[in-house]
Parts: sequence; structure tokens; C-alpha cells
Amino acid sequence: MFTTVRVTGDSMLPVLRPGDCLLVRPGAPIREGDLVIARRPHGLIVKRAFRRTEEGWWLESDNQSAPGRQDSWDFGAIPDQDILGRVLFRYWPLRRSAS
Repeated sequence: MFTTVRVTGDSMLPVLRPGDCLLVRPGAPIREGDLVIARRPHGLIVKRAFRRTEEGWWLESDNQSAPGRQDSWDFGAIPDQDILGRVLFRYWPLRRSAS
């Protein structure tokens, strides 16, 4: 089973851009460095799984200077039950311009 999500915000630049569409595998095993979708009180977020702690996964933004960025530096580790899935790949847009 797979699901899809659309990226909003600049916190994962340059890897992911606003409007990118991602294929996600719910419940997939997570390794350090994977991109994951997590549940937060304000909605879903896409972040990089930085390291596993006793409390859960420490998630970080690739672009720490993005306006309004929030990650584990702000809210701590995310419990396993709030990690919804691992990003498999970006499927849209098919290609990007060099800009």
C-alpha cells in the first residue's frame, strides 16, 4: 500500500520544493537519512530522519534557515506512532529546470 503527499514550504530545499508530489510507503522501516512523513498537531510534515533516540525519531529540516521551519529542534523527538511513512521518491514534476 502506498499514499501520496504534496510538499508545502521551503524547509526541505534544495531536495524538495513546494508543489513536489511524493510517493510514501506507510509503515516502512526507517533508517537514518530517510525522508519521512510525520504527524504533528498542525498537520503532516516531511523531514529527514536524523537519528533514533529513546523518545523516537529526531527529525530535521534540510533548510534550517527557511521561514517558519519547525523540526525536532523545536518540538523534540517524534514517537514512532507519529511517523506515518517513508518517502520513496518524488514523482511530480517529472523534470525540473536548472533554476
